[in-house]
Amino acid sequence: MADSSFDIVSKFDKQEIANAVNSASKEIATRYDFKNVGASVELAGEVIKMKASTEERCKAVLDVVQTHLVKRKVSLKHLDVPEAGPRISGKEYHLDAALKEGISQENAKKINKLIRDEGPKGVKSQIQGDELRVSSKSRDDLQAVQRMLREADLDVALSFTNQR
Repeated sequence: MADSSFDIVSKFDKQEIANAVNSASKEIATRYDFKNVGASVELAGEVIKMKASTEERCKAVLDVVQTHLVKRKVSLKHLDVPEAGPRISGKEYHLDAALKEGISQENAKKINKLIRDEGPKGVKSQIQGDELRVSSKSRDDLQAVQRMLREADLDVALSFTNQR
């Protein structure tokens, strides 16, 4: 019997993110607590740009965006929010949250080690660029690996594709 396999990737749906940012923008435009504070949010390529007149309002805009991303089932692990928080530029505060996609080499090695150490015996995994391929003779073992990775606290959002 041939080996079964699947790929571990970290990708997001660009359309879902655009929809989440658009609905967050509409909510910010209509909410009473955002009136006259110059609050706005927009998607510029791979960056979500937020602005407001105070640091607290800028963080509130971020909270609204995160809420809409969760409603659209987009993991917040794809959002790379700067640790320093909003930066001042002129009279407004700006916060640029980059969207990250793909599994870094360091995280791929962690996942690979986790599969080797805690996964079922006959499971093999290999790093292929910014994704991992996991293979085994038993589909049950592959499902056990998926369950284990979902429960593990990793700092990347994982999805499983290309299951054969």
